Amino acid sequence: MNKNDIVRLTIEDMSLEGAGIGHTDGVTIFVKDAVVGDLCDVIITKVKKTYCFAALKEVVEPSPYRVEPPCAIAKQCGGCQIMQVSYEKQLQIKDNIVANNLVKIGGYDRAYVESIREPILGMEEPLRYRNKAQVPIGVDKEGKVIAGFYGARSHRIVPSTDCKICSKKSMDIVYSVIDYMNENHVAVYDENSGKGLIRHVLVREGKATGETMVCVVVNGDKLPAIDSLVEHVKSVEPALASLVLNINTRRDNVIMGYETRVLYGKEAIRDTITLTNGDTIAFDISANSFYQVNHHQMEKLYSRALEYADLHGTEDVWDLYCGIGTISLSMAKHAGRVIGIEVVPQAIENAKANAALNGLSNAEFYCGEAEVVLPEIYDKMSHPDVIMVDPPRKGCDVVALDTMVKMQPKRIVYVSCDSATLARDLKHLEEQGYHLEKYTVCDQFGHTMHTETVARLSR
Repeated sequence: MNKNDIVRLTIEDMSLEGAGIGHTDGVTIFVKDAVVGDLCDVIITKVKKTYCFAALKEVVEPSPYRVEPPCAIAKQCGGCQIMQVSYEKQLQIKDNIVANNLVKIGGYDRAYVESIREPILGMEEPLRYRNKAQVPIGVDKEGKVIAGFYGARSHRIVPSTDCKICSKKSMDIVYSVIDYMNENHVAVYDENSGKGLIRHVLVREGKATGETMVCVVVNGDKLPAIDSLVEHVKSVEPALASLVLNINTRRDNVIMGYETRVLYGKEAIRDTITLTNGDTIAFDISANSFYQVNHHQMEKLYSRALEYADLHGTEDVWDLYCGIGTISLSMAKHAGRVIGIEVVPQAIENAKANAALNGLSNAEFYCGEAEVVLPEIYDKMSHPDVIMVDPPRKGCDVVALDTMVKMQPKRIVYVSCDSATLARDLKHLEEQGYHLEKYTVCDQFGHTMHTETVARLSR
């Protein structure tokens, strides 16, 4: 196999990155934009010892799962890897990836995984679902200011005026900021030189309340002509609730800085979620807060987590990686006491404020890394009945896992955004006496390969 060879393939599977997978002469070939079931001609672009990468040249016989992407730039943009796959097939692919990771990484028996797998929670409408648009600002070859999303595995901005998984309003707001920049000669930040001002525009929406926040991320500590900026944004969103400035002077790829200043309106916007049991919980969300980007699916995910916790009004619940308290407060209405731990100080302040907002006095929050805070405080408090974890993609630290085991909760509910690290952590917990009873995959991110899983373990 050589670079630029043309090969005819039947696509047999999909990779974790959303590429089609085919085989020829014992070599595995990964094909961007191919769909499982396609018969296609591909051009080899990179050759390794046992596998190759290829570009799709022509679809000879399309898969029954192939659809026309609703977005014209889906192939160029790195945001949606599998928009060319029917949504029903996307759900099946994601559900199977989680099951395969539990078998291959977690060491579970295939038949057992099938017996405890609950039906995937899909979306009724897999477009326009994001409540947050985080959009980089740049310039094209002619020097024109552009906004869009990075191409796959690059920092090249693919211009977009209407991302199909974001609201149209959020993208219109981004371009109103560009109009302000052009009118007031505000420079775009340049990654190579470290000069320029505006780096990103972030738009957050309260899907239940209609409140909107706009956050302009800058390489500096101020913006010129703020009245003009407010005027341009309000031309799109007259009821603008919050306009804030986020200061990020770092020379790296981190989007948000630590300091945020209010330019107009209030510091946070409000949203509410309603669980399937009828509970409604309100949250104030600041620019840096972690808040699930899919409002409707978040309600399903947290409802399932509450169901798995199996609370009866008296339990002590510990929520690790609690963020602004979304899961903690969902549990607090049905628990005796909830203790939340989170490393981000602002999130802890938000969590405390959100507890007060909902009139919940049985929720306490502590700031620090879970693997540090847990060993420090668990001996001083009653042991929990339920531990809830919702860690970042890297999963739980081993120290945190071992401390959880020492605390001997009756149940552990694990919410995960990466099923590979979930499977790894479940294997560790199984070896320490906790057993996976059931799990559900919840599709939070239609047209991408990302998903969420909630699992219940018992001691």
